[in-house]
This record gives sequence, C-alpha cells and structure tokens, in this order.
Amino acid sequence: MIRAVFFDQDGVIVDTERDGHRVAFNRTFAEFGFKVEWDAETYHGLLQVGGGKERMRHAYEHGGYGVPVEDIGETIQQMHKRKTDIFVEMVENGELPLRPGVHRFMKEINDAGLILGICTTSNERAAAAIAGGLLKDVRFDFILAGDVVKNKKPDPEIYFLALENAGVQPDECLVVEDSHIGVSAAKAAGMQVIATINGYTRAEDTSAADLVVDCLGDPGGESAKVIQGSPDVVAHGFVSLKILEAELGA
Repeated sequence: MIRAVFFDQDGVIVDTERDGHRVAFNRTFAEFGFKVEWDAETYHGLLQVGGGKERMRHAYEHGGYGVPVEDIGETIQQMHKRKTDIFVEMVENGELPLRPGVHRFMKEINDAGLILGICTTSNERAAAAIAGGLLKDVRFDFILAGDVVKNKKPDPEIYFLALENAGVQPDECLVVEDSHIGVSAAKAAGMQVIATINGYTRAEDTSAADLVVDCLGDPGGESAKVIQGSPDVVAHGFVSLKILEAELGA
C-alpha cells in the first residue's frame, strides 16, 4: 500500500517554469547588465539541465552572456540569489497559482494519514514560499530543496534521501512529477510515478510513468484527462487517492 507521496514542485505544484522562473532569470540578467534573454523555446531546452545555478552555468559555457565575466562562479551565486528574490516576490504577489487538483489531492493525502514531502531542485526559499503561502493549510512532513543533494535529477539521489526521511520502501511510495528527467529520477529510485504534464513537458517522453495525465483535476473545476494509463482513474474528472491506489494495485 502507499505510505508516502512525494511531489516535485516546478511544473507540478505550480506551473512555474515558463512564466515564473524564466521571467525571473531574464529580469536578473537585465539587472546584472548581461545581454541575455531566454525565450520560451530556449528555456525549454535548458530545463533538461537540473538546477537553476547549473542551468546558468550551462548557458554561459555554451554561448556566454554577451560581455566578459571575470568570476563566473561567484557571479552565478549572486545572480541566483537575486533571481530567487524576484521569483519569491512573484509567488507572494499571487502571480503564479496552484495547478488544478494539487491542493485537493494533498489534503486527501493528509486526511489519509500518509507521509507527504516535496522533492525539488528549486531554491529552498522558493519552495518555502509556495509551501508556506499557497499551501499553508497542508501538512508537509519534509521539504527537500535546492542543494540538499549533490546530484540533481535525473539522478535519483533526492528520492533516495526522501526514502530515508520517510522511513519507507520504494514500492510504498508514489511520486508526482511532470518531466522526463523527474520521471526518470523517481523510477530509478524504484517508485510509482504519476506524470502531470504541462505545456513545456507535453512533448517529452514520460512514458516510463505509471500514469500520465494533463492535471490532477478538481470537482466542479478543470477536469483531468488521461494520456497514458487507465481512464478509470479519472472517472469523475479528477484523480482521487482512493481510486488511484486501486488502479495502481498498491
């Protein structure tokens, strides 16, 4: 049976990537005087690199920032701190709402007495802002974020750490992810995975997931659609924990 559920954050809890992190990165580049602006397509490609600081370094090493940088390591640290400030302000200002069904599904997990965690490469402050703001009435047992692990997704290190924190076995866990690298990380750790794809990850290969939907859905709100897996999971228009457990054979 399922004893723990772990959520990725960006693109899963909030559709942050295109209109959140990308915008915050671009505002930061402008503030630092760099001639860099990541359009939606460019940023989608950069999402294949796990971690914001790693993403910035990858972009610098494969094209530069338009002007010379004396100490790129220190500059990236400073920029990432500023980028996080901007992103947190966007969350606090309500610019980035929760994805459909996230709050409802998390409350079902709480009501069932299951362990609930967040496993994200996003900065700790950004994760805390979302968990403590948009999800302030949800009980989290732990939040793993930022540089808590050395190896970012698709490496499964963060999910092995989550197992350690939760004190459960891989086959007792369900992970909610949205991307190829996220699904790969969770499956490499031996867990069952739901992929709730978004505009950025729709074209990615998430077929390794046990279930692929476009969102978790809400009664009376946006309905969930099954892309891969049993349509019975969303028989009422949304993914419920009880039906999901039965369909996954957990």
